[in-house]
Amino acid sequence: MIPDYQSIMLPLLKIMSDERTHKLRELIEILHDHFKLSDAEKKELLPSGSQAIFDNRVGWAKFYLEKASLLKTEKRGYYRVTELGATFLKSNPSELKTKDLDKFKAFKEFKESITPKNDLDNSNPENQENGDTTKTPEEALEYAYQKLKNDLSRDLLDTIKSCSPSFFERLVVDMLTKMGYGGSRKDAGRALGKSGDGGIDGIIKEDKLGLDTIYIQAKRWENVVPVREIRDFAGALLSKKARKGIFITTSNFPKGAYEFVESIEHKIVLIDGSRLADLMFEYNVGLSTQSTYEVKRIDTDYFDE
Repeated sequence: MIPDYQSIMLPLLKIMSDERTHKLRELIEILHDHFKLSDAEKKELLPSGSQAIFDNRVGWAKFYLEKASLLKTEKRGYYRVTELGATFLKSNPSELKTKDLDKFKAFKEFKESITPKNDLDNSNPENQENGDTTKTPEEALEYAYQKLKNDLSRDLLDTIKSCSPSFFERLVVDMLTKMGYGGSRKDAGRALGKSGDGGIDGIIKEDKLGLDTIYIQAKRWENVVPVREIRDFAGALLSKKARKGIFITTSNFPKGAYEFVESIEHKIVLIDGSRLADLMFEYNVGLSTQSTYEVKRIDTDYFDE
């Protein structure tokens, strides 16, 4: 199990009790061994995929220890324990949580500098009855973002299912053209929904030059799509001497459907409801941005003299 950032603080400080200068990557590797993390745990990423969860938690543990003046930056990317930190370790502490950092003047001043005065009593996660103290602020933001995205995906699919089949086809056109398929929006609109052949709902160019053609099946579906639907679609591709197809649905595909498309010569991509919502989210189809928050970090190269 990956330890939370508070559980990392004391072991991190103890590693630095030799009063040598340590590189952050070196500290992370030592802490991997200390907590006996598996390879999978070492590689587990934040929801954004931008960083390993453990690395992020070590970074925040280091951040809080710095704000309490228990360790300091020696030079870019290198850290060492302070005299205050060494003195604290001599007291042989059994644990170190964010609430314990309040005893240090520097940390209290840091908290007061970022928290409105009337919110100080509620600013510490330890003082919140249902507060989650296992996540770093960055993790909490990413998981909250992921929850909002998941809730939006469910609402999005419910909305799509309530629309007409012709609207769903137009939605597919909009998404594929934003992804770079189909040439112009006008060309793609003429292509999709025109064929009406068995198992095929439309045709679209693979690229703006029309070097290849992709056949499309776009179906709103409530239940799991039967494998026979995928077989029929493959048969329709064969009759057209086509090589590529996309089957898009608002529901799910059974395992047998994926096994079938892997076993045939034709290239068929299956896009289920979850993947459809992700693509609409990524390419901003049917969605508008309500708020934007930027998470910024110090550009250490800028300050490298």
